[in-house]
Amino acid sequence: MFSAILISKDENGQKVAVAQVDPSALPEGDVTVAVDYSTLNYKDGLAITGKSPVVRKFPMVPGIDLAGTVTDSAHPDWKPGDKVVLNGWGVGETHWGGLAQQARLKGDWLVALPASFTAKQAMAIGTAGYTAALCVDALLAHGVSPDQGEVLVTGATGGVGSVAVALLAKNGFNVVGATGKASEADYLKALGATTIIDRATLSAPGKPLQKERFAAVVDSVGSHTLVNACAQVRYGGYVAACGLAQGMDFPASVAPFILRGVGLQGIDSVMAPKLKRLNAWAQLARDLDPALLDTIATEIGLADAIQAGADLIDGKVRGRIVVNVNR
Repeated sequence: MFSAILISKDENGQKVAVAQVDPSALPEGDVTVAVDYSTLNYKDGLAITGKSPVVRKFPMVPGIDLAGTVTDSAHPDWKPGDKVVLNGWGVGETHWGGLAQQARLKGDWLVALPASFTAKQAMAIGTAGYTAALCVDALLAHGVSPDQGEVLVTGATGGVGSVAVALLAKNGFNVVGATGKASEADYLKALGATTIIDRATLSAPGKPLQKERFAAVVDSVGSHTLVNACAQVRYGGYVAACGLAQGMDFPASVAPFILRGVGLQGIDSVMAPKLKRLNAWAQLARDLDPALLDTIATEIGLADAIQAGADLIDGKVRGRIVVNVNR
């Protein structure tokens, strides 16, 4: 038997609890992993609280991330003892996820744990940090460079934002962090932000075209924040959009795109092909100081993840939450 957070649903609604599970209940897969650490992302908070229909099958073990050790494998790429990381692929939504001591998965979903990170550090990065790396990769591939001007990171104290700030700063960019938490200015500056702005300056409806300021944007917020960010991007600038913390809507004008040649790129981390994943993790291993992860992350035990998921949705969490599933 192993411990797992289990989400069930009946006519009375959704229930979430730490349960003891028999390994025979694990879903189909060609690799079994002893999980060391998982983490909490916004999507995990939605699954745990039931505030959005993230979970598509019940019962479900949430957790879109995990890091651990292969214990059994019928996949040619993996053998017992291999250290692996998983991000996305519908895990925690349609396939049992990482908030458990064991997981059975498809080997094609796995990536080798970079030698520069421990399992705990990999989960301090998690899907949020891996998504941030995909965003930064997109900016660099588009030719955005530090000499072109400031780069805005919205939701800067969140998981995606925190890692994006650190990666951009490491690559020499002048980073502007937008946050609603003025008290976190020192935290963001420690990650590498040079300027802090109040998210309220971006979160209300604004003009279709505004004063040009930013060479590029990493946005995890969506809605009016993304609209205003696009309206402030300089001619030929680029925006990587990966989140919807403010909302899924995009009440925008085409003006920034057809009058200033602004590019808007959606960043998907769930189904991203393996090459993009490998490139993102290579960038994280190269540019993210492991010591910063102690600043970004807070460790909790498995049973604490239920309340922490609710706190995450309520905006009470800074940075990343690492879940020690064996604690």
